[in-house]
Amino acid sequence: MHFIDQAEIEVQGGNGGDGIVAFRREKYVPAGGPSGGNGGRGGSVILVADPGLQTLLDFRFQPVIKAEHGAKGGPNHRSGASGADRLVRVPCGTVVFNAETGELLGDLVGKGDQLLVARGGKGGLGNAHFLSNHNRAPRQFTKGEAGERVRLRLELKLIAEVGIVGLPNAGKSTLISVVSSARPKIADYPFTTLQPNLGVVPHPSGDGVVFADIPGLIEGAHLGVGLGHEFLRHVERTRVLIHLVDGTAADPVRDYQIIQQELHAYGHGLIDKPQILVLNKIDVLDPQQVAERTQRLSAAAGTSVVAISAIAKQGLDPLLQRVWQCLGRGSQQSAELDLVGAKSIQS
Repeated sequence: MHFIDQAEIEVQGGNGGDGIVAFRREKYVPAGGPSGGNGGRGGSVILVADPGLQTLLDFRFQPVIKAEHGAKGGPNHRSGASGADRLVRVPCGTVVFNAETGELLGDLVGKGDQLLVARGGKGGLGNAHFLSNHNRAPRQFTKGEAGERVRLRLELKLIAEVGIVGLPNAGKSTLISVVSSARPKIADYPFTTLQPNLGVVPHPSGDGVVFADIPGLIEGAHLGVGLGHEFLRHVERTRVLIHLVDGTAADPVRDYQIIQQELHAYGHGLIDKPQILVLNKIDVLDPQQVAERTQRLSAAAGTSVVAISAIAKQGLDPLLQRVWQCLGRGSQQSAELDLVGAKSIQS
């Protein structure tokens, strides 16, 4: 399944049905008069959040979505049937914009959240509506109104409590694969991960916590360089960030600073989120190297560092304990939890 997190579609509310001109002509109703009914209202297009969907792929194949038109009015004061609403399922976490004006129309986060995006047109009036003392046999009627037609831009922001960020090959996919049941593609070349991966990690309480592996960011990602610009939006909904640094890199401190600069430059409050700083791949370092690199990274960031090896499954329990603490206490306790602060953004 391809991961598609952006799409543009056009939605069309149903047209209202026309009113009609009709007169009662029954044998025993000598003064029947006008009896043309009103047209039915057109159906509306409504987006509905569905947790069973993970991408916006379906919208690549149905760029125009229409609701049902209302029916014409009938004789004997019968109104036309209203058009059925068109309920369109979208993944939870879908943000909806007017594609022409850029206006934010809504944010569908929870299961069953709904957003009316194209209202159906009103039905027209039949000639019975125009009956008056001065007009006993009206022959005028009105046509139904056209339904709204709107071009929408849909953006999917994954709903995960914990986001894993870092440069390519920092070990993000490996980490999510060992702490959850996710099975992302893993290789030793840059940009192995071309789409975010989600994994559910068991919490001590018995619940599951959703982790998201965000594809590798590089310097200049906020300007569209590499893959990061496409996926930074998925970090916006997370409560906690795990910043993974490759312990075997030539300069782990510089790698750390690059990601911090990108989070700061992107904005949207990313740099203010609680972060847990993690030095990965300690299995290929000797104890002295681990101590030296941990100390340097801690000094540069102004926080403690959790040293792990995702592939060797070393240090994972202390890391998860830090995550559970952070999720339990909230971001206001970030200083107490020794989480990464924005002060570390230095070149």
